[in-house]
Amino acid sequence: MELHDVWFVLIAVLWTGYFFLEGFDFGVGVLTKLLARNRPEKRVLINTIGPVWDGNEVWLLSAGGATFAAFPEWYATLFSGFYLPLLLILVCLIVRGVAFEYRVKRPEENWQRNWETAIFWTSLIPAFLWGVAFGNIVHGVKIDQDFNYVGGVLDLLNPYALLGGLVTLALFTFHGTVFVGLKTVGEIRERARKLALRVGPVTALLALAFLLWTQSDRGDGASLGAVIAAVASLVVALVAARARREGWAFALSGLTIVATVAMLFLTLFPNVMPSTLNPDWSLTVTNASSSPYTLKIMTWCAAIATPVVMVYQGWTYWVFRKRIGTQHIAETVH
Repeated sequence: MELHDVWFVLIAVLWTGYFFLEGFDFGVGVLTKLLARNRPEKRVLINTIGPVWDGNEVWLLSAGGATFAAFPEWYATLFSGFYLPLLLILVCLIVRGVAFEYRVKRPEENWQRNWETAIFWTSLIPAFLWGVAFGNIVHGVKIDQDFNYVGGVLDLLNPYALLGGLVTLALFTFHGTVFVGLKTVGEIRERARKLALRVGPVTALLALAFLLWTQSDRGDGASLGAVIAAVASLVVALVAARARREGWAFALSGLTIVATVAMLFLTLFPNVMPSTLNPDWSLTVTNASSSPYTLKIMTWCAAIATPVVMVYQGWTYWVFRKRIGTQHIAETVH
């Protein structure tokens, strides 16, 4: 296996880690409107991800940085062609981070309500747009012979990509509900379980339609195995949620995300951005990659830094592993 193939796999792993971890972050943000009934309950939801959300976003920075260094042509075409949706995602992530920190800085009800609304929308919009973006990456876009995207914004809003956006939004919301069930106690835990049982079947239908569409378009035996794994994991996650086995439900909903992202990258390889104008103009792991020397240096750096980051993040989750409820919210926090 060549180094550019290795880095394609590593970038797939980084995106998988990001969607697994940030997926329940987005889901919890959406649940601040769908699940919480009052301000203490919203505070409980926010506190479930409060210690970890910023660490989860490190995976996005790593995925973007790795793409820039390992596949500069891919990075250039992607960020120039998808400029507006990616800019909107970036703005949402910035506002969302500010909202987490600023919400409790002042006691006024309007102040807190506005930041809570910001958390909801800046979680929902990226959850949808990431699916749209990856739907276009996998399905292909208008790339010319100079590897430039020559389509418009409306070209990105095609039926396949929009379905991908609905899938990621639904899947992250379901992932968030089982995470809340795993991290909370009391009434909010039970309501999260019931909501998961309502969101799960819708998610399964959307995911099945999207994955089968992808499989029929450019799939093979390996991608079909990933489709089966994704759908089966989601179904078993629903069974586990019904049985109040929140740990298993969360692990299996995470496995659904892993299998779904793996399926997309399996159907994409060896392309990194297919061209719908001419297959010969597609960006591939070969024509979009950096020099072998650059990839070699990156490999050594990743081998040293990645274990350190993963150990630190694992330690963070261990420290903040306990469940919380409204009884743990101080009365002075409204």
